[in-house]
Amino acid sequence: MDREFLADLFAPFGPVTIRRMFSGFGLSADGVTFALVIRDVIYLRTDADGAARFEAEGSRPFRYDTRTKTVTVGSYWLLPERLLDDPDELAQWARTAHAAAERAALSKASKTRRGTNKKATSDSSKAPKLTKPASAPRKVKTAAEAVGRPKTAKTTKAPAAKRGRAAR
Repeated sequence: MDREFLADLFAPFGPVTIRRMFSGFGLSADGVTFALVIRDVIYLRTDADGAARFEAEGSRPFRYDTRTKTVTVGSYWLLPERLLDDPDELAQWARTAHAAAERAALSKASKTRRGTNKKATSDSSKAPKLTKPASAPRKVKTAAEAVGRPKTAKTTKAPAAKRGRAAR
């Protein structure tokens, strides 16, 4: 499937943005990705409520294999093949998929905001106590101090000949 075919297929839905994604394409509208095309197969976004509709059509969720297991992505389901011949019904399914994608994006954004607010209003009595003031300078040991030798005012190196090497 190429971009032109996908744009024509989803034309009754409205304008879509088609971007390279993984080994295929992601289709989005209004900045929300609602469909994936992987290995010339179209998957539409859904949620728990919409999954039953896909199951009734004999569809299955998106799956891929890793070296150790098969991963199932329950939020994207295979587009029923009969919809390829019915552009108006395909547009309805695409609208439903877009709505599910928008709900997922809103849910994700609200969880992020809730997590931020939770941290801002957390109980400060549970915070760890510092033993030193935060502004106390940290003492850094020199290599000589780390092995127990006193720090000298000036360190000089012996000439190469005295260190056992020939001068170059």
